[in-house]
Amino acid sequence: MKIILPLVALGVATAIASAENPAVAQNNQSTAHRWLESAELAPPFTIPADKVAWEKQRQQVRAELGELLGKLPPRPTAARIETLAREDRGDYLLEKFRFDNGAGATVPGYLLLPKNISGRAPAILYCHWHGGEYDIGKEELFQANHTPEAPGRTFAKRGFVVLAIDAYCFGERNGLGPGGAAERNGAGEWTASKFNLWVGRTLWGMILRDDLMALDYLAARPEVDARRIGVTGMSMGATRSWWLMALDERIQTGVAVACLTRYQNLIAKEALRAHGIYYYVPNLLNHFDTEAVVALLAPRPVLLMNGDQDTGSPEDGIHAIEAAVRPAYALYGKANQFESVVYPGQGHVYTPAMWAKTLDWMDTRLK
Repeated sequence: MKIILPLVALGVATAIASAENPAVAQNNQSTAHRWLESAELAPPFTIPADKVAWEKQRQQVRAELGELLGKLPPRPTAARIETLAREDRGDYLLEKFRFDNGAGATVPGYLLLPKNISGRAPAILYCHWHGGEYDIGKEELFQANHTPEAPGRTFAKRGFVVLAIDAYCFGERNGLGPGGAAERNGAGEWTASKFNLWVGRTLWGMILRDDLMALDYLAARPEVDARRIGVTGMSMGATRSWWLMALDERIQTGVAVACLTRYQNLIAKEALRAHGIYYYVPNLLNHFDTEAVVALLAPRPVLLMNGDQDTGSPEDGIHAIEAAVRPAYALYGKANQFESVVYPGQGHVYTPAMWAKTLDWMDTRLK
């Protein structure tokens, strides 16, 4: 079914003239709108009024997501974790580890174990951002460059076990793609994307696969209460967070900051450049837009925080996602568990107010 998107910000006289003269209509459309109108996109995504019907649709959407991500190698039943170092950091113990992902790559990570816990503790899977900062990756845990304070130590001091890994092309994995050591940073990311497309899968799917392996490890740790695991991140880390919640029910809550993107709205704003090549999933818009992904989170609590000036997450797209997803939460009587906040005058940032809300959210939902 072809979706005809309405023309935006046209006066009444122009709209009438456009209806009478198709040439006028075409001249008043952006190139992006013309591309969208010419594409055979899926019909608008809606939540059924019946909970049983939604549960059936929900299973179908999740299955389609798995197919769209490509022919991902099966995750090992029990990946062998190698602990490389253990260090006392005062408020917590830091373990550095790595595992073979069974797809030609070694995944390094950090595990932070708070000292002030008794019994099994709640845990957070922390997803680092992109920002073109390929050398940082999981080291974001110990920095206050994007969050108001270093997130690893802060969460650990509050009693959370924290785990983070380097995504493909980041941190210790920068320069370890199929292009070899000579291809680092963006060049390495492009090569990794090309390789995965050629073998029938997506780089985004492989990034999420590694994250799910990290979740397997986190949930299996004896210090962790597997019933109380949350996920969080900013930017690419935000998108990883809500996709991971959509794919895996073990994640009980999430906070995603500065990236909630409805793809058709991103196209209409001529802002595809706002996201790297790793992010794109072929064929997705032939099935649904991202409101379908976010709807899979229901009825689990999720907090989404974005600025209205963030180019990578157009505000009209955020509100379209909100409107589509809230009915899913309502079916479970959990409307208050879906919270989306758009901060006026803010761009692609993680403000102190957002950070305070993140900490309170995790404390309330996981402790």
